[in-house]
Amino acid sequence: MTESVPANPELNLNPKEQEFINAKSYLLTCSTSTGYNLYDHISSVLTKVLDQRPDNVVDIFEDISKETKRSKFTSDVDTVQDKIDQSTEVTLAKVQEKLFKKQGGEDEEGQQEEENDTPLPNLMELAFYFEQGGIGLGREETYRIWLALKDLVDHHPLQHARFWGKIYGTEQNYIVAEVEYREGGEEEEEEQEEEEAQEEDANEKEEGEGEEEGEGAEDDIPKPDWKPPPVVPKEANRSGTNKKTYFVCNEPGKSWSKLPPITPAQVSCARKIKKFLTGRLDAPVVSYPPFPGNEANYLRAQISRISAGTHISPLGFYQFDEEEEEEEEEGAARENFVENVEYEGIPVRELADPGLQNWVHHVMHILPQGRCVWFNTVQKQEDDFEDEEEEEEREEPDEPEPEVGPPLLTPLSEDVEVEGMPPWTPKLSSNLVPQYAISLMRSNLWPGAFAFAVNKKFENVYVGWGHKYAADNYSPPPIPAPMEEYSSGPEITEGEDPSPQEEEALRQAQMEAQEAAEEMEEAEEEEEEDD
Repeated sequence: MTESVPANPELNLNPKEQEFINAKSYLLTCSTSTGYNLYDHISSVLTKVLDQRPDNVVDIFEDISKETKRSKFTSDVDTVQDKIDQSTEVTLAKVQEKLFKKQGGEDEEGQQEEENDTPLPNLMELAFYFEQGGIGLGREETYRIWLALKDLVDHHPLQHARFWGKIYGTEQNYIVAEVEYREGGEEEEEEQEEEEAQEEDANEKEEGEGEEEGEGAEDDIPKPDWKPPPVVPKEANRSGTNKKTYFVCNEPGKSWSKLPPITPAQVSCARKIKKFLTGRLDAPVVSYPPFPGNEANYLRAQISRISAGTHISPLGFYQFDEEEEEEEEEGAARENFVENVEYEGIPVRELADPGLQNWVHHVMHILPQGRCVWFNTVQKQEDDFEDEEEEEEREEPDEPEPEVGPPLLTPLSEDVEVEGMPPWTPKLSSNLVPQYAISLMRSNLWPGAFAFAVNKKFENVYVGWGHKYAADNYSPPPIPAPMEEYSSGPEITEGEDPSPQEEEALRQAQMEAQEAAEEMEEAEEEEEEDD
């Protein structure tokens, strides 16, 4: 017996109709294990019977019911019928779903403080200006990147953050964020990474020392006098090529990965090769000359090169600090600048002038050495000389000339031409409505780098493959000739074979000399006997 639904006086149902409703509601009750109900099952069975109209239906009714149930059953562990895999769009949507959920447990007062003092940029406003010039990634993707930047800001102690750009890859793309840590924030994270690396190095050294102790006493292998050239050290954090820190991810919503600091050797090698990125940070970089690192290091080198050549700002937006000018009396390269509070903006038409006088570089130039500040590798070290005599005998190497590049805030008019083309192409976003137009700059040296400026706002962005412009097709440099093991000369040169006559004359001369020596020995012996 099932419980009957109480009669509703407003519906004015008779008892039979009420009993019918109660019976149907019971048949519609779903099973807790399969999720099906008896009403739909009977309807399916009867529909199949009426469509097929088999003989002796009453005898095979149970079989038809079982087949109907079996057709609806799908097993998670079935090896014959595989489950349909979700599409990449569905998988990505599930990953990005967390970006649209607000984190709970936050007070309103704390939220107001974060809104007033947050390093998160107004990316949608900047995307609005870039969109006027036909540049950007689309509003939907830009909004997802904005939410991903917010997630990055919430989990790291950052002082400044901006969307650097997007670099395409053969398998996946890279979304790049440029950040600056607060004072002491980056040091804490690096200390944890260094401690883990030191523990691994210590374990490897202990294993290596145990093997060398047994082999070193037996083998006395001569050591060469040749010494490798000195290694140019990398620049410290918050200076030069490592002034900014970069995070990358393949899609908004996926985890951010911090790129390692760049070294001069990696920058120098990146200038000689040309590789497409794959989208995997741990992928090897197979090239000649061999690149010292993996794809994460190569990506970091390309970001530094693009930033040094394409990050520009309107003239007068930045200025050097007066206190820093007084400290740098020796003429050293300036590395820091401050925002000009009194900057009033430059008219848009003047910013679009082909003379390029109203735009300047605000990122330091990378020298051929691979650093922004030149490092003297020829330095006299006391540890290299054991005695004073050796110190006098060795000749001091010539002092190299320091490398000098264009200083900060250099106008774009001093940039070198690119294969006969101007380095930059300025334009207005609209000639039909010039009163509301903005100034746009496009780099011809690094295709994909753009900048805009209007009133007191400007921004830089890069969307491309991470390759420098080249008029000719790229071809790797040829492999150098093998080095000679020793200098060739007459003392080690193989002579010509003597003729038979020369060999016979030499043999007779040797025999005569031998006979003369024997006669001399016999004469000496006779003299000794006579004495």
